[in-house]
This record gives sequence, structure tokens and C-alpha cells, in this order.
Amino acid sequence: MSSAIKNQKGILDKLGIEHLNPMQEEAQLAIHSAPEVVLLSPTGTGKTLAFLLPLIAELDPEITEIQAMILVPSRELAIQIEQVIREMGTGYKANAVYGGRAASQDKLDLKHRPAILIGTPGRVADHLRRERFDTNFIKTLVLDEFDKSLEVGFEDEMSEIAAALRKLSKKILTSATQGVEIPRFVRLKNPIYVNYLDEKIDQLIIKRIVSPSKDKLETLVDALCHFGNHPGIIFCNFKDSIQRVSEHLTDNNIAHGCFHGGMDQKDRERALIKFRNGTHQLIIATDLAARGLDIPEIKFIIHYHLPHSEQEFIHRNGRTARMHSEGNAYILHWVDEKLPDFIPDLEIEALQPAAPPTPSTWRTLFISGGRRDKISKGDIAGLIFKQGSLGKEDVGNIELKQDCAFVAVQADKVADLLLQIDNSKLKKKKIRISEI
Repeated sequence: MSSAIKNQKGILDKLGIEHLNPMQEEAQLAIHSAPEVVLLSPTGTGKTLAFLLPLIAELDPEITEIQAMILVPSRELAIQIEQVIREMGTGYKANAVYGGRAASQDKLDLKHRPAILIGTPGRVADHLRRERFDTNFIKTLVLDEFDKSLEVGFEDEMSEIAAALRKLSKKILTSATQGVEIPRFVRLKNPIYVNYLDEKIDQLIIKRIVSPSKDKLETLVDALCHFGNHPGIIFCNFKDSIQRVSEHLTDNNIAHGCFHGGMDQKDRERALIKFRNGTHQLIIATDLAARGLDIPEIKFIIHYHLPHSEQEFIHRNGRTARMHSEGNAYILHWVDEKLPDFIPDLEIEALQPAAPPTPSTWRTLFISGGRRDKISKGDIAGLIFKQGSLGKEDVGNIELKQDCAFVAVQADKVADLLLQIDNSKLKKKKIRISEI
């Protein structure tokens, strides 16, 4: 077995993945063999790993400058890719920079050069103008979800960045959208296309839910009671609508989180953490959550508002029935509301009366120490098990960040646990622990 194959097997073992899917295999071959690759594949099929594996395999461990740049349309996607690279455990440093994050922290991270820089185009362009890093060693540029970056207004910054990277030998573009136009500033000459957008998602079932009244809030509650305790996303078109839906669900004792562009970055990140670890089974979101987020195992999505376009419809639906798992998408519409042409005639889901979903048994704790303090997930688990006297069944997902961590704990254990371990020391750092 070659060292490259051994290294990849080690990475996949760390990620808990047995083998790559056909798209990832084909993408890896294309990226290794060609200087220009356009990867088109539905949301949730593993595009991030598809380009990270060959990108990392081609890094030079002797070079101490940035060698690869990944541009993304959102802060959440930047954070997610940074986390995936860390979990791969390759030894290569990666840092994410994005708007809403302290520029002083960016400067500190860039002073100790990462091999891979991930960022939103606006923040990366700003660092380039300030000459915060050397571009002469950047050989690979990835434009992840490039059509979304263009859609949200990053074209000028992306063009500026592409023009500044004069030593590129590899360009990789990814999208989950069919028929996208490659921007001229990328200057692709003869790219290889890896296109899996026509692959059918047999596991996705799409149905309609008809509301007798124009105000669909009561029907939404009935639907959530009908679906029971399963993770799902409710898509709204406007952040003001999310507030209204959220208040109604709260009035009906249905626990949930919210996610939209009007929220602070910290609150958005915490909403996703609580959704991932099971503290919340439901999240109400705008199309900001339709792609590029690490939200696994979604059983259903509900279009509370009809999507404006077919692409939005596809991306929303792509949050469920991912990676060979089953999922359902539901169109919630008023009985007299005309459906757009891109939504076919669908079977109606008959709602059965049921009690509201039971509240989650998990709660999320914030820990004021992280990777920068040399704290590991094992350190946190050890503190909770030994000093907090909890069993493994009482502790759920642990997410480790640079300066903090989050851990899911059974709700009935939280109060006693905080008394036992708040103000404890981990790796010589006194940490504060609180429920969020």
C-alpha cells in the first residue's frame, strides 16, 4: 500500500468514513490529473471532502507559507471547512477568516502562517490589500459554492483576489447548481467537469400540506405534531417572518432554534451547535441555511414560504435525503395559493392529530477554554466523567473551538454538574462553564 493511500485511509478513519462515494472518487482523480476542475454535485454529497483530500495530498510540508486558498460565500461554511480540516488530523494548519470576526484575531492567525487559508471574499481581499500574507506560494485556489458567492455580491472581491494570485497551478470550482456560468475573471481555459447533478435522489419524497387559512401558523403546528420527534428545518423567506413563526411555536410549547442573516455571528453559530447536538430538533431558517452548512441527519424540511426560484427549491430540498439517507420535503401552502411552475402536482400529506413533539433531553454547556489553551475533547470528557461523576450515556456531542467549547449533557444532570465542575482547571486554565 502506497504512503498516499495509507495517509488517506488514516484520514477517513479519523472522520469515521469507510469509503468515498463515486463522486468523491471521480473528483479526486480529476483534481490530481488536471489544473482546472469544475465540480457539480447536489448539497450533502460530500463536495468538501472531495476537494480537500487531493488538495492536502499535494501540499509541500517544507513550505511555511500559505499554499492553498478556499473562498466561500458564508462565515458558517468557512468555519465548517476549517473544522473538517482539523478533524482530518493531517498536521497542516488551516485558518478561517471572515466578516464579524475580530481582525486582530485574523492578524494573529496569519502571523503564524496556515498552509490553507479559508475565508469569505470580502475579508480575504481586505487582508490582501494590507499585504498580510505572501501570495507567491499559493498554488491552489478553490471557489466553493462560487455561484452563491457571486449571488451575494462578492464578484469584485473574488476578481481582485484571483488577479492577485499569479502563481496558481490549480483552480477548483464547486457548485450545487445546474447551468451556472463560470465567471470570466477565473480565466478557465479547458476545465474538466465532474457533474453529478443529474444523479437521482431516490430517497427524497416531496409532498404538499394544504392550509385552509391564508395564515398558515396553525397548520404548521399541526404538521410538526404529526411529524413527531425528528430533526427538521422550517424555511421562511424573511427574517421578520422567522420571528413571528418562532413566537407562535413558543406559544405552543414547541422547542426550536432560529437561523438568519440578521443574527449576530455568535448567535448563529450557537443555534447550529444546539441543532447538531440535539438540544433543538427544529430550526427556523432563511435560505442562508439551504446549503454549505454542516447539519447532518435532517429527517424533513418544510417550505413555510414558497421558494422564489427553482434553484432555491432544489437547495432547500437538498438539506434532507443526504448521502443515501431517506428524507421528506413538504410544501406548506394556502388552499387558494397558486404553486409556481417548477413545483409539480404533488401528493397531499394527510395530517393526523397528535401531541406536540416532546422537548429534547439534551442541554448545551459553554466552556471558556478551547484549542488555543491546549484543551482537547478528551480533556473535557475526562473532567465531566471524573470530577462530574457522569456516565458516557449522559454526555453527547463535544464541539471544540479555538477559544471555547460546547458539550451536550442530559438535562437532568446539568444543575449538579455545574456545581461540581464550574471554575475547574483544565490544562492550567481556570474555566467557566454555563448553560446556553
